[in-house]
Amino acid sequence: MAFGKGVELVRYLNQFDYLVIGFYFLVLVIIGLYLRSRASRSLEHYFLGGKQMPWWLLGITGMGNYIDMSGTMLIVSFLYLLGPRGLYVEFRGGAVLLLAFMMVYMAKWHRRSNCMTGAEWMVYRFGDAPMARAARMVAAVGVIIAMTALLAYLIKGAGMFLAIFMPFPPGVCALIMVAVTVIYTLSSGFYGVVYTDLLQGAIILIAVIVIMTLTISRIMGYEGNLGDLAVAVSGNPDWMSSVPSISTNMPKGYTEYEPLLMMAFFFLFRNVLFGIGSMGDPHYFAARNERECGLLNFFWTSLMTIRWPMMISFAILGIFLVHTQFPDQSVMDQAARLIKQHETARLFPEQVEAGDDVDLVKLSVPKPRWEALTSDIANNPERYPELVSELQQILGREQWQSKLELVHWEGMVNPERIVPAVLSMSIPDGLRGLFIIAFLAAAMSTFAPTLNMTTALFTRDMYQAYIRPLAGNRELILVSWGFGSCITLGGLILGIFYTDSIDHIWNWFIMGFGAALLIPNLLRLYWWRFNAFGYVVGGAVVMTVAILQRYLQITYGILDWGTINLFLILTGLSLVSTVIATLLSQPTDRPILEHFYRTTRPFGLWGPLKHVLSPAQAESTRREHRNDLLALPFALAWQITLFLLPMQLMIGAFRAFGITLVIFLVGLGGLYVFWYKNLPPDQEGVSDPGYVVRQAADK
Repeated sequence: MAFGKGVELVRYLNQFDYLVIGFYFLVLVIIGLYLRSRASRSLEHYFLGGKQMPWWLLGITGMGNYIDMSGTMLIVSFLYLLGPRGLYVEFRGGAVLLLAFMMVYMAKWHRRSNCMTGAEWMVYRFGDAPMARAARMVAAVGVIIAMTALLAYLIKGAGMFLAIFMPFPPGVCALIMVAVTVIYTLSSGFYGVVYTDLLQGAIILIAVIVIMTLTISRIMGYEGNLGDLAVAVSGNPDWMSSVPSISTNMPKGYTEYEPLLMMAFFFLFRNVLFGIGSMGDPHYFAARNERECGLLNFFWTSLMTIRWPMMISFAILGIFLVHTQFPDQSVMDQAARLIKQHETARLFPEQVEAGDDVDLVKLSVPKPRWEALTSDIANNPERYPELVSELQQILGREQWQSKLELVHWEGMVNPERIVPAVLSMSIPDGLRGLFIIAFLAAAMSTFAPTLNMTTALFTRDMYQAYIRPLAGNRELILVSWGFGSCITLGGLILGIFYTDSIDHIWNWFIMGFGAALLIPNLLRLYWWRFNAFGYVVGGAVVMTVAILQRYLQITYGILDWGTINLFLILTGLSLVSTVIATLLSQPTDRPILEHFYRTTRPFGLWGPLKHVLSPAQAESTRREHRNDLLALPFALAWQITLFLLPMQLMIGAFRAFGITLVIFLVGLGGLYVFWYKNLPPDQEGVSDPGYVVRQAADK
């Protein structure tokens, strides 16, 4: 079966692999359709599983949510470039350090509100006056835009990955995966997310065991020293080190990460800010009680450990692959230049002949189009006969298509394609299908809850709250289906046409737009004087600036502030606008503040409200705050070393492993003393629920 001339299906996967993938998709759709009736009982069932799911099940689905295809490809790219120190770059998000904050105290604050979404939390915090409703809308719109960017990030990575194994462009490959995910997610809501994650988590675990086994076998069969080989291939002399250096070597396109120690501290600081202000994850709203919020988070974080030996395994196999296929990496630059010259001459022959000074390369081959172009050349060589002939001379005739997929726009190894390249050229045929399904499972288990949470915000916080308050359950679920389809289409367009790399879209999502609601979300938890007007002004101003900056950067190539400056500028603007707007307007009504403080019991600047607690409650709350704050550094130490330990074992850094193990045990011991021993008792619901009680009183 040929696709074009000379490009056969077997070059990608065999027919059995495609049948297995098709069967896997079918099973997911059947699960979604089977659970549809259970999910349709109410919005609480559709979006939160009726708040009756056990903590271990929510922990498993949480793990599935965070092991995504795009993130795995991105993190492997940094592990390939930096070794275990790639973990410190991923303090920006991939290491999910906010889970430590959630485990210690933020998750139980979620649950005490008794809300369904993070935007609904605004009404719980500020009341139901017009400005509080506006704050709810700003929160909903902000998260919807952020989730659309996250969908684009997931779609971009999925397209890049699947295009290597399927005879279609990246956009078409992503569309196939997205279509299946949308069907089962919109059909069954949170039930579909959770129960499909059980299946997908098992598949991912099997794949992790297999890739670790293959990697250990490859290392043991290598006669040389892995560290020396990694240094030679990556060009990084500290590849085996686990300590973030002041400065490190990075290739073109990644030079902003050269001051690694500074970046690690900056990303850690960013995680602290995001961690102490995060509110909105449906897993905690769906938990049965406060105790299970903590337990599901400990289990969730522990399960995330499997991701790191898997990713360092791909990085190690990538080192071996590049060494074998590209002993002289300069051929990558030659191939990239040749493709750019060919496309420029084809699209702008008159300007090239006239020697026009305009940068025709960026017009003919912009970065966002690079993966689609190389995929088209590999899949349809008959369209580019002269170019292919010259590429074969540079790359070699054997596996030239797979090698081409590794060529970066910058003329080097594309580290974001190490994972699919390893699967394409280093994994035996009988196992390749397993890994494709595992990565599909990872992508879909992240895409599905993102879609579920986004549709919940529109349906609950916009449509039901302000457009059709009396809408029936069937109408609300149909609205969820319609909006979910629209938001997915938006993510597809953004990911395919307006994203040049998964690293860039992640940076903007986390460091740019993510800063828009950071300060307002912080202040609503820790400052009694903060009000809805401050939230609206601070959020709306920074969201507008963040979107405008991204548009101007993509369209006109201006306002490229870089990761750190982008975060600092937007966060500073948010802080100033939020505080000024708050101080120029009236505080939130005292009864609403008292109810919020009594039910959530946060620490921070709440002096004027502390009298609402009885002496016994006040003493219990002080003890709880003390233990939470003492447990936090131990939780962070435990989580970071938990992820670092298996990577050190995989590369044979045994001395560093011993030091890390000591830190891990200290972190675990402190976590037991200050956190686990003080978890609340196992009971149904929460002792003093927030939003529902206040809402009933208002009515």
